[in-house]
This record gives sequence, C-alpha cells and structure tokens, in this order.
Amino acid sequence: MSTDNPTDRATVAASIQRLFRNTVVAVSGALSRRDGQVGLAVSGLTYFLLYLAGLRHLGLGPAGYEVSVVSNPLTRAFRQVGPFQWEPIALVVVGPVELLVAPLNMLLGAVLALLVGLNLAVSVVAWRGPAACRLGPGAGAVSGLPGLLSGFACCGPTILLAVGVQASAGLLSLFQWLLPLTIVALFGTLLWVGSRVETA
Repeated sequence: MSTDNPTDRATVAASIQRLFRNTVVAVSGALSRRDGQVGLAVSGLTYFLLYLAGLRHLGLGPAGYEVSVVSNPLTRAFRQVGPFQWEPIALVVVGPVELLVAPLNMLLGAVLALLVGLNLAVSVVAWRGPAACRLGPGAGAVSGLPGLLSGFACCGPTILLAVGVQASAGLLSLFQWLLPLTIVALFGTLLWVGSRVETA
C-alpha cells in the first residue's frame, strides 16, 4: 500500500517551481544592471577562450590566412578523442591566431562559459546591490562565494593547461571527468541564490 501523500507531492512540486522562479528573478535582476552585464560578458568570454586554449584548439602561430576542412566533417565531428572531447573538423587561421574548430567542444565550452558568466554576474550584483536580485540582508556578500568557488573549479584545470603546467595523463583525465560535476555545481549555485530570494 502506497504511503505517498498527494498533498506532500503537490507541496514539493510547488517548492521546486518557486525555487526555479526565484532563480530566474535573481538572474534577471543581475542582468538588468550594467555591472551584471559586464560581469557576464567578460567572465564568459574569458572562460571560453581559456577553455579553447586549454584544449590546444586556440593559439598563436605564423601570420597567415587559411581555412581548411577535413574530409567527412559531419561524421568526424562526433568522433570522441577523449572524455568530453571531440575531434576538430576545421582549421581557421586569421593573422597570428589559429583556431581548431571542434563544434561539440565549442558547444560544451559555450555552455560552461555561460554558467560561469551567470554565476559571476549574480555574484557581483549580489555583492554590490543585493536588492537588485531581491536578496535578503546579509545574503549578498555570502552568495558571491559559491559562484566564485564554482567558477574557480571550472577554470582551474583549464588555466593549468593554458599556462603549460605539466600534469600526469591521469590527472588531466580526472579534470575532464569533473566537467559533469562542475556543470551540476554551477547550476546548484544559481539555485542556491534562488533560494535566498525574498518574495514580496
């Protein structure tokens, strides 16, 4: 005999809906301010470029102009070369900048960059003007901490690779498998901020 109470399930569902709604309120409030918009753009773009550089897909070389595409690009775009890494299908050279185009890697990097940018944007606005995110007294400064920590967890392995610090193959593999946990952590941070929103 089931012990589930329809009233309890309805209460849980309402709480989840309220949490997501409040998270949207906090994010929208942050992005309605110039400092939030700048935080999103700067941190998101910086992380995206570092992510590509960490994969060795973005770098500098001899100046030139070139676009070359591999054979069967649609098939090879889905070919994995490591955990959460896919094969590049094109090389684009513009001046000294060289970019290996791997669509799925770029999509994953863009998602991570967006999450990092949103976390940092909310963190900055929550610290400078918590009322914009409808956060309660004292929640502004505290809410910035998990966003910064999550952003560091995301950026740390990529920065390690980008600056050329040597690491074992096992450590680099571990960093790649941490990506799903990082995404969950970044989503969790935004939901945590949503739980601090004061309803009218």
